[in-house]
Amino acid sequence: MAKSDAQIKADKKYRAKQEFLQARVSPEEKETIVTHVQKTGESLNNFMRRAFAETMERDVASGKAKKD
Repeated sequence: MAKSDAQIKADKKYRAKQEFLQARVSPEEKETIVTHVQKTGESLNNFMRRAFAETMERDVASGKAKKD
């Protein structure tokens, strides 16, 4: 099904407000990560955002990083 003009416009507006991150992993690491994420039922993007947030929270709690 083709996107309507309104959907295309909304998508462009949303993407303009977002940044893009990439990570390089081995094929084996990717398979392990994707398999795990599929078991959680969440998207890879949401999993990565949660992993970043939880890691940053732990780093602040342990004193490894200062809280802003």
